[in-house]
Amino acid sequence: MTKAYEPPKVWTHDAESGGKFASINRPVSGPTHDKALPEGKHPFQLYSMATPNGVKVTVLFEELLAAGHKGAEYDAWLIRIGDGDQFGSGFVEVNPNSKIPALLDRSGETPMRIFESGAILLHLAEKFGAFLGAPEDRPEMLSWLFWQMGSAPYLGGGFGHFYAYAPEPMEYPINRFTMEAKRQLDVLDKRLAETRYLVGDDYTIADMAVWSWYGQLVLGRLYNAADFLDVDSYTHVMRWAKEIDARPAVQRGRMVNRTFGAPETQLHERHDAADFDTRTQDKIAAE
Repeated sequence: MTKAYEPPKVWTHDAESGGKFASINRPVSGPTHDKALPEGKHPFQLYSMATPNGVKVTVLFEELLAAGHKGAEYDAWLIRIGDGDQFGSGFVEVNPNSKIPALLDRSGETPMRIFESGAILLHLAEKFGAFLGAPEDRPEMLSWLFWQMGSAPYLGGGFGHFYAYAPEPMEYPINRFTMEAKRQLDVLDKRLAETRYLVGDDYTIADMAVWSWYGQLVLGRLYNAADFLDVDSYTHVMRWAKEIDARPAVQRGRMVNRTFGAPETQLHERHDAADFDTRTQDKIAAE
């Protein structure tokens, strides 16, 4: 840090100092423009992007379909958060917090909105009676699910922001959030030394939620920080992450609403299972 920072008496927003995400961060809520959301034919309409929070939900949808729950068919619409799509009036109606993912459930008589990724996971798992674990293990499953919801802001908004996205490297916040990221990995490693999944031998929505952040982190997909965090030392997390990563439904879920990586791994919108074979970006480019 080149000079000491003295906070003003009253903080005001300075868009010029916001770094990479200055254009989409602001201190107020609500829409910035009018834009209706598209809707498809399926019971569930998902508005998302393949960030870790978005991947949680598309993985669950694909797991539900793979398990035979035909009622879990969904349309996945891409919300480009870098372009500010999340501030459109239609999106804000579904999620007043203007964050992805957001879900419109039209499977009942009255459509309902669900926002916050953990809430979406729990809503879908309860609706289909799947990936919740044994009833006697439900408190443990919920504990790990909410552990992820409470811990990930330190990993993403804390470590990830200052390590990868801040306008310039700053030793204090990087050290502070690296310590917390490694502590969280140690919590997971010790738990997974005892069990196959987070709740014994049952693969649940808790695993999907935690894997989308911490599994992808140790697999080298977040922040280019695997070496920096010495992720190979967390051997039980790595074993668990690789096992989940090998699941075909997880591989499909990672592709949905993805706008980065190899074109064959990007399925910007998903409206049918056949889209994985016919509508990835490499296929569209070849048309």
